[in-house]
Amino acid sequence: MSRNIVITGAAGALGAAVVEKFKREGYYVIALVRPEANEQAKEADVTYDVDVTDEQAVSDFVKEYEVQFGDLEAIAMLVGGYTPGDLESTSQQDLTRMMQLNFFSAFTVASSFLPLLKKQQRGALLFVGARTALDPQEGKSAVAYALSKRMVSALAEIVVEEVKGTDIKTHVFVPSILDSPANRTAMPAADFSKWVSPSDIAEAMHYALNTPALTNMNFTLYGGI
Repeated sequence: MSRNIVITGAAGALGAAVVEKFKREGYYVIALVRPEANEQAKEADVTYDVDVTDEQAVSDFVKEYEVQFGDLEAIAMLVGGYTPGDLESTSQQDLTRMMQLNFFSAFTVASSFLPLLKKQQRGALLFVGARTALDPQEGKSAVAYALSKRMVSALAEIVVEEVKGTDIKTHVFVPSILDSPANRTAMPAADFSKWVSPSDIAEAMHYALNTPALTNMNFTLYGGI
């Protein structure tokens, strides 16, 4: 089986770290970036412009993928976004936006690639959750974000049941605050040393994928928080 990995959100802070790690480890990296955004995944072997919240666009890509590359070792679903807001200030528009970025981006990619993984009877789906989604005390100040990320965790649990009896793995990586340029700008007074670096998450993903004894794991990556 070839060492192909598809990475969505490959041009983001986390995406760049995951692309770099897997490329360095000898994987063939297929990066997905937003259409018309002039984004680049410099370390990737090949880059495609795909709106991963668009069912038809993802379906078309999966068909092309099977023709071009055949099998698949893993999918890392890294597209996401954040918006603050308590329950009273959260609008349906806020919730819809967060659901599109955080949940539908993962749901559409996972469900579209699942037939290929089932045909192989092996492979891995790598999801990104959030501590905010698991802790109501934190979630109450970012309701739309927390709800959308909680659905990602629920999706991963359903996938586990769907692929029982195969060698398909499902892992969820749950950071606290990601140490990214955007988060540093948003919280300039914070202690960045306590945050989780993108490279640490990339290392955890590689470790999970290359440790056969680990199946269907939740990795909590909270740093010093």
